[in-house]
Amino acid sequence: MKVYEQSGKDWETVLESILADNKLEKNQVIYKTFEKKGGLFKGTTQVVKVIKLDDILEEVKTFLSGLLNKMGLEVSFESRIREEQIYLKMFSNNNAILIGKNGQTLTALQLIVRQMISKEIGMLPYIILDVENYKDKKNANLERLAKRVAKEVRQTGIDASLENMNSYERRIVHNALTNFKGVTTISEGEEPNRHVVIKKVD
Repeated sequence: MKVYEQSGKDWETVLESILADNKLEKNQVIYKTFEKKGGLFKGTTQVVKVIKLDDILEEVKTFLSGLLNKMGLEVSFESRIREEQIYLKMFSNNNAILIGKNGQTLTALQLIVRQMISKEIGMLPYIILDVENYKDKKNANLERLAKRVAKEVRQTGIDASLENMNSYERRIVHNALTNFKGVTTISEGEEPNRHVVIKKVD
């Protein structure tokens, strides 16, 4: 992956310079800033490292293709980059193996990919893996569950705690109820036992 790096007194100015010089938009990249101390009588400078999200996406595809081929799986990809997030959907000759029980294999693959990219570039872009429409269906089910429980909370006035969820699933619930009148949501507990509580509000 190509890394664009420049330094200067103000990191925002440096970032704008990198983007302009390489005809890039801010939503097409991920970047990291840090200070570099000068020698005696010299001030600190701001260093900016920039990497294109497209390059990260291609690196993830290459990594997954190699890994999954070793598992005897033939895989193709459908991808998009939106709001500085990478979405990668996989299609294989055995989706059940890719997904695993309750999505455990898919979750593990996503964790491995994020750790691999983080180690390689020192940054952690938001990467979401899916297998065909597994997560789309699961997200839709979560949204339906959240709204059904929210209606019950609004009618009864009794708070409801949902089952333990990971951060991605909790975000789905929070977003589904953002504009739902009469209730609010909070997350409680410690990982891996963190869950969403739906509360009635006046």
